[in-house]
Amino acid sequence: MFAISLGDDGAELRPLEPWQAEEFLAHMDRARDLVDVHVGLAQVVSDLESARAFLLRYAEKQAADTGRICGIWLDGTLVGGVMFRLFDAAQGTCEAGCWLEPAATGRGLVTRAVRVLIDWAVDRRGIHRVEWVVSSANVASIRTAERLGLRRDGVLRSAGVHHGLRQDHEIWSVLAPEWRELRRHTN
Repeated sequence: MFAISLGDDGAELRPLEPWQAEEFLAHMDRARDLVDVHVGLAQVVSDLESARAFLLRYAEKQAADTGRICGIWLDGTLVGGVMFRLFDAAQGTCEAGCWLEPAATGRGLVTRAVRVLIDWAVDRRGIHRVEWVVSSANVASIRTAERLGLRRDGVLRSAGVHHGLRQDHEIWSVLAPEWRELRRHTN
Protein backbone atom coordinates (compact mmCIF):
# COMPACT_ATOMS: atom_id res chain seq x y z
CA MET A 1 0.00 0.00 0.00
CA PHE A 2 1.15 3.53 -0.65
CA ALA A 3 0.30 6.95 0.69
CA ILE A 4 1.03 10.27 -0.95
CA SER A 5 1.37 13.27 1.33
CA LEU A 6 -0.91 16.15 0.40
CA GLY A 7 0.99 18.66 2.54
CA ASP A 8 2.15 19.43 6.04
CA ASP A 9 -1.31 19.12 7.61
CA GLY A 10 -1.33 15.33 7.96
CA ALA A 11 -3.41 14.79 4.80
CA GLU A 12 -2.70 11.75 2.62
CA LEU A 13 -4.02 10.26 -0.58
CA ARG A 14 -4.29 6.45 -0.55
CA PRO A 15 -6.03 3.75 -2.56
CA LEU A 16 -9.56 3.03 -1.33
CA GLU A 17 -10.19 -0.71 -1.55
CA PRO A 18 -13.00 -3.19 -0.79
CA TRP A 19 -11.40 -4.36 2.48
CA GLN A 20 -11.95 -0.79 3.76
CA ALA A 21 -15.72 -0.94 3.32
CA GLU A 22 -16.46 -0.46 7.03
CA GLU A 23 -14.27 2.63 7.25
CA PHE A 24 -15.75 3.91 3.98
CA LEU A 25 -19.32 3.46 5.27
CA ALA A 26 -18.51 5.26 8.54
CA HIS A 27 -17.05 8.11 6.49
CA MET A 28 -20.09 8.22 4.20
CA ASP A 29 -22.36 8.36 7.23
CA ARG A 30 -20.47 11.49 8.33
CA ALA A 31 -20.48 12.90 4.77
CA ARG A 32 -23.98 11.88 3.73
CA ASP A 33 -25.86 15.16 4.25
CA LEU A 34 -23.24 17.26 2.44
CA VAL A 35 -22.60 14.79 -0.39
CA ASP A 36 -26.27 14.05 -0.99
CA VAL A 37 -27.03 17.66 -1.91
CA HIS A 38 -25.42 17.23 -5.35
CA VAL A 39 -24.06 13.70 -5.78
CA GLY A 40 -25.77 10.31 -5.85
CA LEU A 41 -22.90 8.61 -3.99
CA ALA A 42 -24.66 9.09 -0.65
CA GLN A 43 -27.66 7.13 -1.91
CA VAL A 44 -25.53 4.37 -3.47
CA VAL A 45 -23.56 3.72 -0.27
CA SER A 46 -26.16 3.13 2.43
CA ASP A 47 -24.97 0.03 4.30
CA LEU A 48 -21.94 -2.23 4.59
CA GLU A 49 -22.97 -4.43 1.66
CA SER A 50 -23.44 -1.45 -0.69
CA ALA A 51 -20.18 0.15 0.51
CA ARG A 52 -18.29 -3.06 -0.24
CA ALA A 53 -20.03 -3.43 -3.62
CA PHE A 54 -19.19 0.17 -4.58
CA LEU A 55 -15.52 -0.28 -3.70
CA LEU A 56 -15.47 -3.64 -5.47
CA ARG A 57 -16.79 -1.98 -8.66
CA TYR A 58 -13.89 0.46 -8.48
CA ALA A 59 -11.39 -2.34 -7.83
CA GLU A 60 -12.74 -4.01 -10.97
CA LYS A 61 -12.52 -0.72 -12.88
CA GLN A 62 -8.92 -0.33 -11.76
CA ALA A 63 -8.12 -3.89 -12.85
CA ALA A 64 -9.72 -3.18 -16.24
CA ASP A 65 -7.99 0.24 -16.43
CA THR A 66 -11.32 2.06 -16.73
CA GLY A 67 -11.40 3.95 -13.42
CA ARG A 68 -9.95 4.14 -9.93
CA ILE A 69 -10.73 5.57 -6.51
CA CYS A 70 -8.54 7.01 -3.76
CA GLY A 71 -9.39 8.18 -0.29
CA ILE A 72 -8.27 11.35 1.41
CA TRP A 73 -7.16 10.73 5.00
CA LEU A 74 -6.58 13.52 7.49
CA ASP A 75 -4.64 12.51 10.61
CA GLY A 76 -5.52 8.87 9.94
CA THR A 77 -9.27 9.40 9.38
CA LEU A 78 -10.93 8.94 5.98
CA VAL A 79 -12.55 12.32 5.22
CA GLY A 80 -13.14 12.26 1.46
CA GLY A 81 -12.09 10.91 -1.84
CA VAL A 82 -11.22 11.50 -5.45
CA MET A 83 -11.75 9.23 -8.39
CA PHE A 84 -11.51 8.68 -12.06
CA ARG A 85 -15.16 7.86 -12.64
CA LEU A 86 -14.29 7.11 -16.25
CA PHE A 87 -10.83 6.38 -17.64
CA ASP A 88 -10.10 5.59 -21.29
CA ALA A 89 -6.36 5.39 -21.90
CA ALA A 90 -6.83 4.42 -25.57
CA GLN A 91 -8.80 7.63 -26.25
CA GLY A 92 -6.68 9.66 -23.82
CA THR A 93 -9.67 10.88 -21.82
CA CYS A 94 -10.92 10.57 -18.26
CA GLU A 95 -13.41 12.12 -15.87
CA ALA A 96 -12.36 13.10 -12.36
CA GLY A 97 -14.71 13.40 -9.41
CA CYS A 98 -14.58 14.09 -5.67
CA TRP A 99 -16.43 14.33 -2.37
CA LEU A 100 -15.70 15.41 1.23
CA GLU A 101 -17.31 15.23 4.62
CA PRO A 102 -18.20 18.55 6.31
CA ALA A 103 -15.32 18.54 8.84
CA ALA A 104 -12.78 18.46 6.00
CA THR A 105 -14.11 21.28 3.81
CA GLY A 106 -12.26 24.55 3.30
CA ARG A 107 -8.74 23.08 3.60
CA GLY A 108 -7.94 22.62 -0.09
CA LEU A 109 -7.81 18.83 0.30
CA VAL A 110 -9.74 18.05 -2.89
CA THR A 111 -7.76 20.55 -4.94
CA ARG A 112 -4.48 19.02 -3.77
CA ALA A 113 -5.69 15.44 -4.27
CA VAL A 114 -7.07 16.08 -7.75
CA ARG A 115 -3.78 17.70 -8.75
CA VAL A 116 -2.03 14.42 -7.85
CA LEU A 117 -4.56 12.47 -9.94
CA ILE A 118 -4.25 14.75 -12.96
CA ASP A 119 -0.46 14.75 -12.74
CA TRP A 120 -0.50 10.94 -12.76
CA ALA A 121 -3.01 10.73 -15.62
CA VAL A 122 -1.14 13.20 -17.81
CA ASP A 123 2.46 12.29 -16.97
CA ARG A 124 2.27 8.53 -16.41
CA ARG A 125 -0.70 7.45 -18.49
CA GLY A 126 -0.60 9.90 -21.40
CA ILE A 127 -4.12 11.20 -20.85
CA HIS A 128 -4.81 14.18 -23.10
CA ARG A 129 -8.16 15.43 -21.74
CA VAL A 130 -9.38 15.41 -18.14
CA GLU A 131 -13.04 16.26 -17.62
CA TRP A 132 -14.92 17.46 -14.54
CA VAL A 133 -18.73 17.08 -14.74
CA VAL A 134 -20.66 19.00 -12.11
CA SER A 135 -24.19 20.11 -11.34
CA SER A 136 -24.54 23.81 -12.08
CA ALA A 137 -25.83 24.20 -8.53
CA ASN A 138 -22.67 22.71 -6.98
CA VAL A 139 -20.78 25.96 -6.41
CA ALA A 140 -18.04 24.38 -4.27
CA SER A 141 -17.16 21.87 -7.00
CA ILE A 142 -17.19 24.59 -9.66
CA ARG A 143 -14.80 26.65 -7.55
CA THR A 144 -12.51 23.63 -7.29
CA ALA A 145 -12.51 23.30 -11.08
CA GLU A 146 -11.59 26.98 -11.34
CA ARG A 147 -8.78 26.66 -8.75
CA LEU A 148 -7.40 23.72 -10.70
CA GLY A 149 -7.32 25.83 -13.85
CA LEU A 150 -9.93 23.85 -15.74
CA ARG A 151 -11.97 25.59 -18.43
CA ARG A 152 -15.73 25.53 -18.66
CA ASP A 153 -16.60 23.86 -21.95
CA GLY A 154 -20.34 24.28 -21.65
CA VAL A 155 -23.60 23.29 -20.02
CA LEU A 156 -25.68 20.22 -20.74
CA ARG A 157 -29.18 21.46 -19.95
CA SER A 158 -31.37 19.12 -17.88
CA ALA A 159 -28.73 16.41 -18.26
CA GLY A 160 -29.44 14.57 -15.03
CA VAL A 161 -31.97 13.84 -12.33
CA HIS A 162 -31.11 14.10 -8.64
CA HIS A 163 -33.78 13.67 -5.97
CA GLY A 164 -36.40 13.76 -8.70
CA LEU A 165 -35.33 17.15 -10.03
CA ARG A 166 -33.72 17.79 -13.40
CA GLN A 167 -30.35 19.51 -13.17
CA ASP A 168 -27.96 21.11 -15.60
CA HIS A 169 -24.46 19.67 -15.79
CA GLU A 170 -21.43 21.79 -16.50
CA ILE A 171 -18.49 20.23 -18.32
CA TRP A 172 -15.08 21.55 -17.32
CA SER A 173 -11.82 20.24 -18.75
CA VAL A 174 -8.10 20.64 -19.06
CA LEU A 175 -5.89 19.37 -21.87
CA ALA A 176 -2.45 17.90 -21.20
CA PRO A 177 -0.52 20.85 -22.75
CA GLU A 178 -2.60 23.30 -20.70
CA TRP A 179 -2.01 21.27 -17.52
CA ARG A 180 1.74 21.26 -18.07
CA GLU A 181 1.67 25.02 -18.63
CA LEU A 182 -0.40 25.56 -15.47
CA ARG A 183 2.12 23.52 -13.46
CA ARG A 184 5.01 25.56 -14.82
CA HIS A 185 3.37 28.70 -13.43
CA THR A 186 2.34 27.24 -10.05
CA ASN A 187 5.58 25.46 -9.13
